[in-house]
Amino acid sequence: MPIRINLLAEAQALEELRRRDPVKRAVLAGIVLVLLLLAYSSSVQLKNMIVRSELSRLESELAAHTNEYQTVLASQRKLAEFSRKAVALQQLATNRLLYGNILNGLQKAAMPEVPLVRLRADQSYVFTEEVKPKTNANHRVVPGKPATVTERVLLTLEARDNGQNAGDQVNTYKERISLSPYLQRSAGLSNEVRLASLAPPQPGQDNKPFVLFTLECRYPEITR
Repeated sequence: MPIRINLLAEAQALEELRRRDPVKRAVLAGIVLVLLLLAYSSSVQLKNMIVRSELSRLESELAAHTNEYQTVLASQRKLAEFSRKAVALQQLATNRLLYGNILNGLQKAAMPEVPLVRLRADQSYVFTEEVKPKTNANHRVVPGKPATVTERVLLTLEARDNGQNAGDQVNTYKERISLSPYLQRSAGLSNEVRLASLAPPQPGQDNKPFVLFTLECRYPEITR
């Protein structure tokens, strides 16, 4: 029977041992894990880039909406300011001093012996600046106040008492002006009629004496 001798048996055995070497398998496993980790890291980075891009888009949209919101708020503030001014102008137009009404009231309060010599109306307007809202030390917002205008009206009546006894009709005329319903309703005098001056009797026509006097009618102040 022939005897077979494998001269490469030792080399084949060594090769088989190298194939089964655990270190080599661990290295191969490590390489595979590293490749998997790199793949996962790449996917995470790609997702991060996508998320950042989406975040930038949303921030851009939010900024655009914020600008629109601020524009709307500014428009609302302007509209409120215009509306307030329109209401103030309407009040000023409807409540302004009407000389026709005053003359009509004076005509109804007139006396034959006391003619009106001169009528003067002094109107002044005091402007108060706007107070803007502010935050105090306790971080509480103190509301502001809008600008206002205070109207002051002084009506001056210069009259002449031609009565039988010069000067006796002064108080009567003053009371008629104070109690005139038309003047109280249209001007709001509220009996605020003051005798500002009373001159001594002076000789007139036919040596008939007369007295010049001045009444002041101060209207209540109106703030708008």
